[in-house]
Amino acid sequence: MRSAMLNGTRVLVADHIHEEGLRILRNAGLRVDDMAGISREELLKTIGDYHVLVVRSRTLVDKEVLRRGRSLIIVGRAGSGLDNIDVEEAERLGVRVVNCPNYVAKSTAELTIGLILCLLRKIVFCDACMKCGVWSKSTHDGEMLWGKKVAVIGWGRVGKRVSKILRAFGCEVVVVDPFVDPQEAVSKGFSYSPLDEALKTCDIFTVHVSLNENTRRMFGAREFSMMKPGAYFVNTSRGDVVDEEALIEALKSGRLKGVALDVYSSEPPRLPKIPEGLNVVFTPHIGAQTVEAQRETAKMLSRRIIRLLSQANGIKSVGR
Repeated sequence: MRSAMLNGTRVLVADHIHEEGLRILRNAGLRVDDMAGISREELLKTIGDYHVLVVRSRTLVDKEVLRRGRSLIIVGRAGSGLDNIDVEEAERLGVRVVNCPNYVAKSTAELTIGLILCLLRKIVFCDACMKCGVWSKSTHDGEMLWGKKVAVIGWGRVGKRVSKILRAFGCEVVVVDPFVDPQEAVSKGFSYSPLDEALKTCDIFTVHVSLNENTRRMFGAREFSMMKPGAYFVNTSRGDVVDEEALIEALKSGRLKGVALDVYSSEPPRLPKIPEGLNVVFTPHIGAQTVEAQRETAKMLSRRIIRLLSQANGIKSVGR
């Protein structure tokens, strides 16, 4: 029986996941210790006793953690990005890394559209005025999303979903991704462009790339200086793909008309001081923070962990 085979497998949950995911793991016979919020010091002390480690973006799973996890079989990431996990070291040690990007993509795509609309219609600013008793209808003309030329930077799960939604709003969507065949984008009704060309012509830029050495700080002073004056910039991917100081300077200078960020180079962020009156929307990395995404991601991850353990034919003895 599966539960008998998995009985005794120890799972450390280092970050909060939905209770339905925990229930699935426990019902399969796994010994689950929900230690969400565990400190790094405590994690390093205890990881050697566990076969499975479950994390979100908060917990750094680097070489030190992996090497101390002498019994680790699986590291499960409840989400999509793997930049907080040393995947190369995990592979070298024979530890499987598994993530669950599907529901995160849907949730993040919806947030992206919301942020774009907030910038164009100045929703956050108008809301603040109303709450202060200021009726400012005639002084805050917004812009329509319909008819805008939008560069979708990165055409993975999130980028593709954002593209479809933007098309429904009547936008001209320009796909920017060197790993995508231009004909694929064109066949689906989108345009395709290299980044430098898109910078000169698009009204809105929305970023959906994974973080690696090629994308780290891919948007800096050079890229912002090439953008069409009055453009809008949205990032819901990873904070380190943007030079934040250069971004703020582009906003202050008027090169950018609005900026929305959900991710930052350090979290919580330490952004430069932003003058009042600029069109900015900042959210605290909530792309995947919906009830549905958290629940379904936890369930999917738990089932994948169980399947991988079932295929492993028993538990690795302590000590590699």
